[in-house]
Amino acid sequence: MMQDILQVADAVAREKSIDREIVIQAMEEAIQKAGRSKYGYDHDIRAQIDRKTGAIELFRYREVVEEFNPEEPEAEARQILLKAAKKEKPDVKLGEFLVDKLPQLDFGRIAAQTAKQVIFQKVRDAERERQFEEYKDRVGEIVSGVVKRVEYGNITIDLGRGEAYLRRQDALPREHYKNGDRVRAYIYDVRREQRGPQIFLSRVHPEFLAKLFRQEVPEIYDGVIEIKAVARDPGSRAKIAVISRDSSIDPVGACVGMRGSRVQAVVGELQGEKIDIIPWTNDVATFVVNALAPAEVTKVVLDEEAHRLDVVVPDEQLSLAIDRRGQNVRLATQLSGWNIDIMTEAEESERRQNEFKTRSALFMQGLDVDEVIAHLLVVEGFTSVEDVAETPLEEIASIQGFDADVAAELQNRANAFLEAKTAAFEKRAKELGISDDLASIYGLTQDMILLLAEKGVKTMDDLGDLAGDELREIVGEDALTESQANNIIMTARASWFPDEEEAPAEEAEAQEDAAQQTTAANG
Repeated sequence: MMQDILQVADAVAREKSIDREIVIQAMEEAIQKAGRSKYGYDHDIRAQIDRKTGAIELFRYREVVEEFNPEEPEAEARQILLKAAKKEKPDVKLGEFLVDKLPQLDFGRIAAQTAKQVIFQKVRDAERERQFEEYKDRVGEIVSGVVKRVEYGNITIDLGRGEAYLRRQDALPREHYKNGDRVRAYIYDVRREQRGPQIFLSRVHPEFLAKLFRQEVPEIYDGVIEIKAVARDPGSRAKIAVISRDSSIDPVGACVGMRGSRVQAVVGELQGEKIDIIPWTNDVATFVVNALAPAEVTKVVLDEEAHRLDVVVPDEQLSLAIDRRGQNVRLATQLSGWNIDIMTEAEESERRQNEFKTRSALFMQGLDVDEVIAHLLVVEGFTSVEDVAETPLEEIASIQGFDADVAAELQNRANAFLEAKTAAFEKRAKELGISDDLASIYGLTQDMILLLAEKGVKTMDDLGDLAGDELREIVGEDALTESQANNIIMTARASWFPDEEEAPAEEAEAQEDAAQQTTAANG
């Protein structure tokens, strides 16, 4: 029987891939639990299995104390008074333990069942911990496993040394699995949960596509070619941007492979998902033009402040650039990280004409000039009256048809217009009760502040209570980008949090003042 225990421990350790010592400790705990059920649960019963022979020994431990604690009467079974302990062991000291060897335990049916449950639980816990430790550092890897069961579209996959889960939303559309099917997927999360470690797999994650290319393209594996960005519409279409560190190697050609062998291997794994391979470049405009292929682009207008690109395409290329359900432009947006607006040449021409008319009307009204001068200002790139007021006189005078006198007059009119506008704003702000600190926030124009006040946003706290999208809705989505709106909101909320660095200085200053007052009083 002794050897049987060690053989069982070895077998369980091999089968579950856990340490033999953990299995033996689980057995010891099971035996001592059975011992407590026989001698009493209040007793401190401990079991010990010899690691070489398998011999089982059972002991009772009693702690030597000065007196029993009346608040813990159940502890008396685990303790012995010093006076009584000296009769058994004359040189015993307080805090030591008297150890009594107990006879061999004869396992009854219930005790054996209890021991079995304890062993199973301990082994299961050890197996789960081993599984978590093994897979927690493998996030980002591709693994292969066999479908164990399918429940409501959620798939449990046997990885050999653990189980993983491929949820319905993490599987490709139109993919159907049955028990025994082999699956390759990407580990995107491993976490501890109540029921044990959970390994979550995905076949729709962008990195799954990148890792598949890494396996199929040796140049990517060796680091000669780098994958810069990936965008996917899982099961339908994907775009991947690559760059070569070696000028002699074409990154697109290397990823496509001879007669498309490499990219087709990836397409086959992804159930026919179309893949566009795009050369990466730091020139955003060029990169976006490449990303929108196969559509042809005639013009790109870059707005760095708004992080947006206006892309102009021929009328007959519009549907190709946007694609079905906006797929092409959506993937290009994800790939580049820029907002992309697609328009035809006719739409772009109409928009430019509208902007030209609007700005010309603004200058004609604000500067009290005729249409010719207003048109000249717009053509030269002036967009607002503020631009005219802030631009050096020499630059304005250099415009064809202008001279120093015209430039000075335009700037004087611009300043007069802005002063009148500021006076009108201050009067209206006073009527509406707008706080001064609200008017000082960078990024908010006077017109925006008045719009906010009319909606009841009149203080920094009122502004801080808004969300970024609410701010844009009030002042107009074209007036602020999402990033600008969020920055304004965070500026308004900054007053809610005291400056932690200033607090100690103010406290020290207060203590110094108090000390000086005390000294003066004693003097």
